[in-house]
Amino acid sequence: MISRTVRVAADGLTLPGDLDVPAHARAVVLFAHGSGSSRHSPRNRKVAAGLRTAGLGTLLIDLLTEAEERRDLETAELRFDIPLLGHRLTAAIDWLGAEPATRDLPVVLFGASTGAAAALVAAAARPGRVLTVISRGGRPDLAGGALEAVRAPVLLIVGGHDRQVLRLNEEAARQLHAPHSLHVVPGATHLFEEPGALDRVTAAARVWCEDHLTTTAH
Repeated sequence: MISRTVRVAADGLTLPGDLDVPAHARAVVLFAHGSGSSRHSPRNRKVAAGLRTAGLGTLLIDLLTEAEERRDLETAELRFDIPLLGHRLTAAIDWLGAEPATRDLPVVLFGASTGAAAALVAAAARPGRVLTVISRGGRPDLAGGALEAVRAPVLLIVGGHDRQVLRLNEEAARQLHAPHSLHVVPGATHLFEEPGALDRVTAAARVWCEDHLTTTAH
């Protein structure tokens, strides 16, 4: 098991990340956090821990520097700068491709909230490296023209009570040309804070990854 803090170069900056790769990992999941969050997001960290038990590596990184995060707390502008976030996520994909522990592993992108749009932008930019994209309570509608360019299969996970975001996911799904599935977690709201809701997110993500890893192997 490899477990260490890393620095990912992007836009002349370095972004801190937490890399954990189990022995014999079959893929690595790159997390893109959502609005006003960071790599320390308890929800993403819980999902990441669950995916590692399934033999998947994880990389949680901050897409903004500390100075940018402070600015974003005041203005909330950078969390919606999808081209910026997508570009930095693409840099993280390239970093994984150069890192000895992960260079031979397919990449799964897991985006939450606005991070889901960034994940779709990055998937469109690196079609040969991304196995699949998973969105949790995401805003895929913010990915714009990247939706039609994505080639990797996409899983959209939305809470059943998160009605506005569910509608936006349904609209975004109609623009996807790639294989996709919309998975609704009954009774869950946007942050999946209800008992067992996040466990159902993790279970759906694990099954999705396993299915596509198996398909790729064949």
